[in-house]
Amino acid sequence: MNYRMLPLPGILMLLLLLPFAAQAKPVTSDWSAVQGQVIELDADALPAGPVSLRVFGHEWPVKREPGGAVHAWIGVDLARKPGRYRLSWHIGKGAKAEHRLGHLTVTKGSFRVSRITVPKGMAVFTTRTLALVRADQRATLRAYKVPVQATPDIHMKQWPVIGVISTPFGARRFVNGEPRSPHIGIDIAVPVGTPIHAPLAGRVVLTRKMYLDGNTVIIGHGYGLYSIYCHLSHMAVKKGDWVKAGELIGETGMTGRTTGPHLHWGVHFEKARVDPESLLPATAVAAINAAAVRYARNHHE
Repeated sequence: MNYRMLPLPGILMLLLLLPFAAQAKPVTSDWSAVQGQVIELDADALPAGPVSLRVFGHEWPVKREPGGAVHAWIGVDLARKPGRYRLSWHIGKGAKAEHRLGHLTVTKGSFRVSRITVPKGMAVFTTRTLALVRADQRATLRAYKVPVQATPDIHMKQWPVIGVISTPFGARRFVNGEPRSPHIGIDIAVPVGTPIHAPLAGRVVLTRKMYLDGNTVIIGHGYGLYSIYCHLSHMAVKKGDWVKAGELIGETGMTGRTTGPHLHWGVHFEKARVDPESLLPATAVAAINAAAVRYARNHHE
């Protein structure tokens, strides 16, 4: 039998490539999401051991079920640039950790354009009012950093109120013809005094009367998930309270700077501004769609 020896440079190159080839792992799968959406990733085929997931430059919550199934959640910020992003799973710890790659494709969302006209005094900030707004923003950002023990998952159980969505998530807003920041929550038009129920269990991390948002409640749900409720006429909870899903947290109103009674409901997930509706079951979405149909029918008649 004839043996053909590789030239020395070829042998050296092969030796250099062997460690890399041994560590390379196949791409697990590709996922896709729209700007402002929360998606759940199921990765049941991952090996046993501690699991973490990284994309957009930081880690996202991962939960392994007793049977071995892995669930992970990623929030795509409203302003995340469309494109293809690499995500990486890390299984195990230390030098023996295994790495598997995948990709998340972010697509551009379709957002409504909202134009409103208000008195000039409502659209312009004085030095004093600007200072109040900035103080409220700092308080809100601090609340989003308060650690909260995780709930079993991050899925909302219900709408906080049932009404007509007057301003949807992501709406591109123009006030008196001037562009404003996009709407980072959902406005639900309901009468003053409508009970507000927590969509998911959590810890109240802030109750505050704000200049723009009026009486505001923020609830932390664990996993870096926080929900915010604004313009309340009455707050039925205080900071530090633990609330169950469905528990009363306040009543709707029109406190702060608003043109009518409604609830502003927003969700922040690991610093990403996301659409609350993407965390609701299909039955809940159907319920509010039915409310909109009833409203249109009653007002048409």
